[in-house]
Amino acid sequence: MDDRPIGVFDSGLGGLTVLKELMAQLPNENIVYFGDTARLPYGTRSREAIIKYSIQCIRFLLSKNIKAVVIACGTASSMALQAVKETFDIPVIGVIEPGAEAAVRITRNNKIGIIGTQATIASGAYPRIINQLNPGIETLSVACRLFVPIVEEGWSDTEIAYLTAEEYLKDLKLWGADTIILGCTHYPLLINTISKIMGPEVTLVNPGADTARQVKEMLAHRDMLREDEDAGRYLYYLSDFSQRFKQIGSSFLNKDIEYPEKVDIENY
Repeated sequence: MDDRPIGVFDSGLGGLTVLKELMAQLPNENIVYFGDTARLPYGTRSREAIIKYSIQCIRFLLSKNIKAVVIACGTASSMALQAVKETFDIPVIGVIEPGAEAAVRITRNNKIGIIGTQATIASGAYPRIINQLNPGIETLSVACRLFVPIVEEGWSDTEIAYLTAEEYLKDLKLWGADTIILGCTHYPLLINTISKIMGPEVTLVNPGADTARQVKEMLAHRDMLREDEDAGRYLYYLSDFSQRFKQIGSSFLNKDIEYPEKVDIENY
């Protein structure tokens, strides 16, 4: 039994898609969420910058006495996971491996599409893990640079989002992918738009659900689950104020969220 909270971080509000899954699968756990809104998007940053930012985010979360870290960011998971595991003596789980495992289970024609930020796609993390799990699966990766700002602007279900997604996804549609990994935690907020374009025969994989499952299994294995039957408490922090975070977050999570506190992340 361990009553300490789980720490979750992302570059902005995309990590709320992972937080939502954690809330559903681990309703009794306390969670501290940090969004690095002052430095988003991570997807266009160098590996060195992403590792630095990830270490600072975890240092902040450790100041809140957390028991585990969830990197709710595809870019940070693909570029910094190994570095932070070597830096900190605390369980750290990213979103790449759970998403890849889910896609391998789901695909019927062995054609998996991967969409993500420029940095995630350049890392080759998803194809590498998929190949290790099943060398017979083909992958096609597409960097969708405009998806994060579209989500951050609250335009997920607009004509702008549809036209942008149509352009990004045309090659995956022609190629015949039957499964697409939403390789950035912002992308599940575009799921309606992406589904309209790809059609009902294509399965969209939200790595957040499998990440939450993996976190639950890890905590249970280590006897670290919170056993108090009271509902978990959630605290939110940002590196820069964002009214949009509260608005979109409350809508997406279907609950009012407290206004996040601002953190000077450069102090960590």
